[in-house]
Amino acid sequence: MNISPERQFDFWLGEWNAVWDGGRGTNRVEMAFDGKVVMENFTAPDLIGMSVSCYDPERNLWCQTWVDNTGSYLDFTGGFEDGEMILARDAVVNGERCKQRMVWSNIEARQFDWSWERSDDGGVTWQIRWRIKYTRK
Repeated sequence: MNISPERQFDFWLGEWNAVWDGGRGTNRVEMAFDGKVVMENFTAPDLIGMSVSCYDPERNLWCQTWVDNTGSYLDFTGGFEDGEMILARDAVVNGERCKQRMVWSNIEARQFDWSWERSDDGGVTWQIRWRIKYTRK
């Protein structure tokens, strides 16, 4: 299925229940700013955060910024590849360089999987750190 790059995040729009081992939350994702920005509001008992994402046609990639109640500021870039949305970043965690990424996979109209992953070998291999199952409200 061919989707124009600006519409690749449309699957994420809506109200979602999020469930993972040991927790649950909700996520509201909507279009803003004349349909150019995807805004996310995530709420869980110990984590409240938001992101803004937009497509950059000059670089042909998606850019996302995340902030939350722990003081995190994360910035990602990436795009839609082989049926998955993948946004990644270079990071320093506890003084060590690594790569981090988010992967939206198994995307269907009413559900998808999301995972937070880390690579310590430059992106050759990835370890899943947090997997969430999303179902549409």
